[in-house]
Amino acid sequence: MADLAEKKPDLLVVGGPTASGKTSLAIRLARELGGEILSADSMQIYRGLEIGTAKATPEEQQGIPHHMLNIRSPEESYSVAEYVDEAARVIREIRARGRVPILAGGTGLYISSLLRGLRFEPQPDTSPIRARLEWEWEEGGSALLYERLQKLDPEAAEKIHPHNRVRVIRALEVCEEGGSQAFSRQKAQALPEERPYRALLLCLNYQDRQQLYRRIDLRVDKMMEQGLLNEAVQVYLHRHSWLTAAQAIGYKEFFGYFEGRQTLPECVELLKQSSRRYAKRQLTWFRHQEEAVWLEASDPQAGDEAAELARAFLKG
Repeated sequence: MADLAEKKPDLLVVGGPTASGKTSLAIRLARELGGEILSADSMQIYRGLEIGTAKATPEEQQGIPHHMLNIRSPEESYSVAEYVDEAARVIREIRARGRVPILAGGTGLYISSLLRGLRFEPQPDTSPIRARLEWEWEEGGSALLYERLQKLDPEAAEKIHPHNRVRVIRALEVCEEGGSQAFSRQKAQALPEERPYRALLLCLNYQDRQQLYRRIDLRVDKMMEQGLLNEAVQVYLHRHSWLTAAQAIGYKEFFGYFEGRQTLPECVELLKQSSRRYAKRQLTWFRHQEEAVWLEASDPQAGDEAAELARAFLKG
């Protein structure tokens, strides 16, 4: 009998920090290898948020099919469980067409959940516990709830940002329903024995961190020229219903300008700082992926190397 690993579908993954060139590399690989691209970006799923999410324009897509873009309205919530289910379906459809699925993006939770085949129990849209926790967050802020999570489930708290409202509240909800450390236990039990894909994870980075930061700063300047401020206005005006977008890097940094508390240059600089910090968090996550193959993004031969690695992987 053939080894089970040989039956796993192949999946190319292009990861790395923001502004490292993931989109360009994924498009090149798709063009050369007959592939289609799936976004692994938690904000690019939303329609109408084009500039602030650095969504590839039709011209940049070069006719390559892109999936998991513009699949929700900004007022809709979207969970990692939904992403895993929908992305898995798209991957099956791409393979059925005889094409190569290429996952590209920087949302580590989406990538790891898909690659590890995390299973999620269906959750009710509302519960008395969640409603109370939402109220406590509004009244007391994030610090109080995060401190509670640190006591109930320190392992989960280490992996969740203190200001990630959705995940902090969900982890506390699970703990209250199932006891201390229930969230971590649930995550462990959700892992299947076998990973669903045979994946090659190519990660881009700049050895010179300042070079990456300069690219981030230039990207922000370009976004401003493209009309980011107008997009941010729409998010601000809908901030009470577009809850995810209102907390997203690229939009929330301008709220001080709209409210007369900061100047526009101050907000632009704040966005650059937030983006650099986000890049550092992304790099930390990707460095914890033992299977990652790192490519120096400043190397003119990086694209050739990636294509060569991908061809060898697909032949295996």
